[in-house]
Amino acid sequence: MTLRPSVAIFDYGIGNLRSAQKALEFAGAEATLTNDKFILKESDGVVLPGVGAFGRCAEALIESDLFSLAASMAQEAASGGKPFLGICIGMQLLYNGSDESVGTSGLGVINEQIRSIKGDVKIPQMQWNKLNCDFTHPMFKGIEEDPWVYFVHGYSAPFTEESVASCDYGTDLNAAIASNNLWATQFHPEKSGKTGIAVLKNFLSILKSD
Repeated sequence: MTLRPSVAIFDYGIGNLRSAQKALEFAGAEATLTNDKFILKESDGVVLPGVGAFGRCAEALIESDLFSLAASMAQEAASGGKPFLGICIGMQLLYNGSDESVGTSGLGVINEQIRSIKGDVKIPQMQWNKLNCDFTHPMFKGIEEDPWVYFVHGYSAPFTEESVASCDYGTDLNAAIASNNLWATQFHPEKSGKTGIAVLKNFLSILKSD
């Protein structure tokens, strides 16, 4: 019997973390919601979800005494260490900060600032949208062409060398990034049907291979 990879989800009191846990379990993980640093460090991989405002999520990480650990684990993943997946605000937190919460520091793994979505579009983007992705990247292995995923966000990360997907919402928006074992999605895999589950399964595949 093949052991299911262990995934620890940062439990810092923000949003519906249970939906991420259920999706990861469906994808094949032994997923645990936890604020226990030992469990987070000993897991095969970690996930940082986030919904709502950038500032509130950053503050909640600090209040839970998990901010420094999240930063160090994300940085280690970017250098090829234990796989780390950020979701929605969990992706935005990887940056220095956000125009949404001026003066609040992010984890600083990527040296850029989150910006507000521009253009004649409804804010936030709260809808299914087509994903334009780099099918050569392991995040999108086996995913059908023209995949649709679910977004909820009013701010967006700038495009950098880490970008592996985009969506069109008035203008091109950064939809996913990857740097070695650090993956992050602006969209919600747990709300994105079979495409989202495929992304999570692909994330679990790099846990098994490390």
